[in-house]
Amino acid sequence: MSWDRDPLWAKARLYLEHAFEASSDDPRFGLWSSLGLEFLGRAALASISPTLLAEPDREHKFLLHALNRGSEKVPRRSIRAHQVFALCQTLFKEFTEDDLKAALALVSRRNDELHSGNSAFDEYPSRQWVVPFYRVCRSLTSAMGESLETLLGQEAAEAATKMLDESQKEVKHQVQRAIADSRKKVAQMSEPERKTAMEYAEKQAAILAYKRHHRVNCPACGSVATIQGETFGSDKVINEETSIKVLQTVLPNSFSCPVCELKFKSYAELDAAGLGGHYVRTSIYSPEEYYGLIDPDSIDPSEFVEQYLKDLAADQEYDNE
Repeated sequence: MSWDRDPLWAKARLYLEHAFEASSDDPRFGLWSSLGLEFLGRAALASISPTLLAEPDREHKFLLHALNRGSEKVPRRSIRAHQVFALCQTLFKEFTEDDLKAALALVSRRNDELHSGNSAFDEYPSRQWVVPFYRVCRSLTSAMGESLETLLGQEAAEAATKMLDESQKEVKHQVQRAIADSRKKVAQMSEPERKTAMEYAEKQAAILAYKRHHRVNCPACGSVATIQGETFGSDKVINEETSIKVLQTVLPNSFSCPVCELKFKSYAELDAAGLGGHYVRTSIYSPEEYYGLIDPDSIDPSEFVEQYLKDLAADQEYDNE
């Protein structure tokens, strides 16, 4: 079993080549695409380190295989497909929450096809999943320094790119329509209603800012609104004289305006509305908070001793299993 990047990449390309040998309405197109996608995700992780593909265990038996130090008596064991794509979302800024949902939907269909009597891809025609599938492929190949063309070949890549472009145009049209509808809603408010709503929005944004929301201006009514997202990449820690500042990069995936009630629930919608791109979340801690330091003069140590004894007893019980 190989966990290296190049064999996994080659296998992803081979499986996707099999997929395109079938017509898009053939169930085999879906099955081979789902199989190829998993190998693409594994290749992306392996491009960082093959160790990411080893199933975690206390003795590192499988991790040692990824380092070519494993025992011949212990078979390799890989992480599961859902873990692969969850890690991709954690590690690659290109791989959004929408990509994760699309990848897991295909994995679920693949499992249904392989482990039951259902004809899963007969019941899941390609028109329902092929555009998100291409988007996932584009995200992962970009993260690896590859492209749709190197993955699918020129002809299939051109078709995929065209479909993605058309899909983005449709999303943009829907977003523009939602913004226009929200503007009409605000225009129908009386001046006192609008003023009250905007004052409420200011107060609400101030409260939500402490709950890790990010303040922005609503593209429909211009009032203060908020966006949320998922962190990715490593934190940047800045040590200052009396505090520690932690900077986290966040990719937004939801937006809400309390004035005109405009809402978006995906990065694609946010990007079409001009709210895309990542932002930085700043958190400030005292050294005691950040490092978990304890002042021995200000606490009763008995509760910590009691917890230590409980943990010690639990460890002994685990070792005796």
